[in-house]
Amino acid sequence: MAIVINGTGTVTGISVGGLPDAIVDLDTLAADSVNAAKIVDGTVVAADIASGAVDTAELAADAVDGTKIADDAVNSEHIAAGAIDDAHLAAGTIVGKQTIWVPAAAITPTVSNGCAARTQVETTAGRPDLDVLDFDKDADEHAQFSIAFPKSWNLGTVTYQVFWCGIAATTGVTWALQGVGTHDNETMDQVYGTATTVDDDAQGAVEELLVSAESGALTVGATPADDDLTHFRIFRDVSAGNDDMAGDARLIGIKLFYTTDARNDA
Repeated sequence: MAIVINGTGTVTGISVGGLPDAIVDLDTLAADSVNAAKIVDGTVVAADIASGAVDTAELAADAVDGTKIADDAVNSEHIAAGAIDDAHLAAGTIVGKQTIWVPAAAITPTVSNGCAARTQVETTAGRPDLDVLDFDKDADEHAQFSIAFPKSWNLGTVTYQVFWCGIAATTGVTWALQGVGTHDNETMDQVYGTATTVDDDAQGAVEELLVSAESGALTVGATPADDDLTHFRIFRDVSAGNDDMAGDARLIGIKLFYTTDARNDA
C-alpha cells in the first residue's frame, strides 16, 4: 500500500482496510470534516448510535418533520404525560362543528298559535313508536324548546336539520326556526331573531323518515353570551312557495349544529 502526502498535507491512497483500529478518532478529525455528503446512504444505523447520543441539542430546528417519521412510529408510548396541551395544538384542532339532538319529546307547543300536542304513533306492535308534533297545513303553527349551550360555543350562528314524516304524497313543507338568548338577571320576555327556513319534500309513504338539508345560518337574537338560556321556536311556514303538502307535517326532532372554539368549558 502506498501512502501519498500531497502539497496540501492531505493523505491519499489509504483505504479503510489499511487503517489500524481506532487510528481515526475525534481528535484526528477537523471540525465539520464529516458531514452528510461524506456518509453513504444507510451506513449509519441504530446499532452505530450510542444510547442517548442523539438528543434535542444535536438536532437542527425543524430537522425532524413528518417526512422523517415512519407511519405509526409515534404512539402513546412515545408521548410523555401532559406533553400535548393547548400550546401544542394548532388553531382549530379538536374544536369545531358540533351537534345537539332535540327530540319532539323535548319540544313544547307554544301557548299562542301552537302546534298539536305531542302524539305517540305506533307503527307496528313491537316496532318503534313515533313521538311527534303535528303541524297543520292551513296556518303557521309553532313549538319551542330551550338550550343552555356549553361555554365552548363560539356564540356565532347555528344551523339545523329537521327530521319529520308526512302524508303519502310527494309535495313539500317549509320549516322555519328562530332563536333568542337571555342573559343572567335579564327578562325572558324577548323578541326572537329572524327565522331561517329550510325546504323539504315528502317521499310518498306515511311512516317514511324525512331528513331536510342543513339550513342556512341562523343568527340568535339579543347578542348571545356565555351562560345564556337560548330559546328556539320552530314553525311550519305554510305561506312559503314550497309548502304545498295537503296534510299535517309530523316533527320527530331537530339536529342543531353549532361551532366550538375551546376544547372544554373551563
